[in-house]
Amino acid sequence: MNYREHLEELKKNPKFAKEYDKLGPEYEIIEQIIRARAEKGLTQQQLAEITGIPQAHISRIDNGKYNPTLKQLKRLAKGLDKELHLSLIHISEPTRPY
Repeated sequence: MNYREHLEELKKNPKFAKEYDKLGPEYEIIEQIIRARAEKGLTQQQLAEITGIPQAHISRIDNGKYNPTLKQLKRLAKGLDKELHLSLIHISEPTRPY
């Protein structure tokens, strides 16, 4: 079972799914950073040297123990030859029973 399959299995648990949804954006950006770093064949130390972000911070980001600032996300994106895009998406109002 790979990571995605395992995650989908875990999300079948309503409590887990609720907590995951709360942290979804954090998990998504972490996953994208890790994937982009792997695609470029960079170690945490190499990415640290490129971005000027301490390797310890990159390690903590990878492990979900540190939320990078917007400035750090921009530096990470640039160091990974990516563009950073943020958006606010309208949440549909839940249907209310009358």
